[in-house]
Amino acid sequence: MSDFPLYAPSEEHQAIREAVRAICDDKVAPYAADVDENARYPQEAHDALQAADFHAPHVPEEYGGAGADALATCIVIEEVARACVSSSLIPAVNKLGSLPVQIGGGEEIKKKYLTKLAAGEGGFSYCLSEPDAGSDAANQKTRAVRDGDSWVLNGVKRWITNAGVSEYYTVLAMTDPEKRSRGISAFVVEKSDEGVSFGAPEKKLGIKGSPTREVYFDNVRIPEDRIIGAEGEGFEIAMKTLDHTRVTIAAQAVGVAQGALDYALGYAQERTQFGRPIADNQGLQFLLADMGMKIEAARQMTYAAAGKSERGDADLTFFGAAAKAFASDVAMQVTTDAVQVLGGYGYTRDYPVERMMRDAKITQIYEGTNQVQRIVIARQLLAGVQSQI
Repeated sequence: MSDFPLYAPSEEHQAIREAVRAICDDKVAPYAADVDENARYPQEAHDALQAADFHAPHVPEEYGGAGADALATCIVIEEVARACVSSSLIPAVNKLGSLPVQIGGGEEIKKKYLTKLAAGEGGFSYCLSEPDAGSDAANQKTRAVRDGDSWVLNGVKRWITNAGVSEYYTVLAMTDPEKRSRGISAFVVEKSDEGVSFGAPEKKLGIKGSPTREVYFDNVRIPEDRIIGAEGEGFEIAMKTLDHTRVTIAAQAVGVAQGALDYALGYAQERTQFGRPIADNQGLQFLLADMGMKIEAARQMTYAAAGKSERGDADLTFFGAAAKAFASDVAMQVTTDAVQVLGGYGYTRDYPVERMMRDAKITQIYEGTNQVQRIVIARQLLAGVQSQI
């Protein structure tokens, strides 16, 4: 079977990894602790990623973007997360926020907003969750009412990543309450639209450099051409979007886990106890071995899911949910184990692994909790959708 395809990223993908890692070593990692300590937006990472066209690599070339495929985008996010999870939310959320436009929008709205995003004229956030609509995403209360040639939006969105920083927002709103999920539509709202305002930044356990805020819509009037797709298609577009972007959360989880292992390996070889490096102790070697195995399993599952995303395979829903759940569970385990490797030092803010552990936790929660992922996975299995490899 000499013609069996090598299951590995291409040379181009490897070149992207090397380029992003160089940027991260120079402009992201040195500021990660300060970003976390002061809960400030990682402007240095923002500027560096934008200058290199890695801030929204998924945007197609026809709209001025880099045209990166799903795997390349995952590699960008993975490498940035290895240095700073807060910073990795720049490319991740730009994809999450703009992908509904790319999936469901007409040519006019795609050309307008994807071009702006690619040009660095503003980031893109995703407004789905509400105070009473988290896992129950169909329970939307934000309303959009047609008024002449405009739509008028009223409501509140909660847990919106990079809110206040992003210039553009994909907003899900109820246009026909009697139809429940089929009565939800998607719109592009701009930060500068009259009636848009933001709550105070949430005080979070991790990803402190990425602002999470409520977004308020008070009689926000937008032109009718800001609707994404047709009226009533919003929920379907939102769910299709998550099938793709859950893969990027898996990549983020792989990245932070790899960063924690890298640091733990270096520490274990330098730290001496009883006259020898602690890496010589078999018990610690077993711990490191398990960390490495789990990360590589998560990486391979994530890359396989990225391939499904790029091709739009029928089993993407299964693979996206599985990769996200598995990789984020691995990230939590590996970062916790990295703290254990460092012992008391790992428990202090003088070392990065405690930050990585705090940052890793959110990957088990956002874009659908891992409990919800398991519901999605089970339904896919029961429906016989799982790929027969």
